[in-house]
Amino acid sequence: MNKSIRPFAFLSFALLAVTAVYASDMTKSYEMPDASQIVKDDLIPGATKYTMPKDCKLDDLESIARGEYMFHNLNSKNDKKENLPKGMKAPKEGEVKAYGNCVACHNIEGAVGGGTVGPPLVGYKANFMDTKVRDAQFVYQKIADPRVDANTTAMTINLTSQMFDESEICDITAYVIQAKKEKIRKK
Repeated sequence: MNKSIRPFAFLSFALLAVTAVYASDMTKSYEMPDASQIVKDDLIPGATKYTMPKDCKLDDLESIARGEYMFHNLNSKNDKKENLPKGMKAPKEGEVKAYGNCVACHNIEGAVGGGTVGPPLVGYKANFMDTKVRDAQFVYQKIADPRVDANTTAMTINLTSQMFDESEICDITAYVIQAKKEKIRKK
């Protein structure tokens, strides 16, 4: 072996030996979490069937306005408290409230850039309320947890994951099923 390479070969061998010794002891220098528990904690519960609360105000203009706001917005990051519809909770200073951003996938009256991934909701009340199948309870369930009858859906699981609470699901339901010819007033 070339004499100029010998010191580097010895140094490399010594470095590998030291690394091997310390590597085996490194596991004791930091916490090793139980990965199976982390995965279990991250799992969303299975599909959950919900019943629309009796106090849902489906024809209340303030509920409809809150539902419209959530349907068309991604989050509250740039919201000013005074811009929120009446009765809508403002997030605490520095916090961001996630909304549905439903319009990213669904087209509906007044949508700017309404999506085409989900079914269109234009004229929803006029087109579907007569069937008795897609009534307010149907819409409420679809928004709360659509996996009950469509286990491969890409739609967000809003109530089961606690992204929204029951009253927020009621507001979005009210907006989707309201007759869109009515002018929605934000009070």
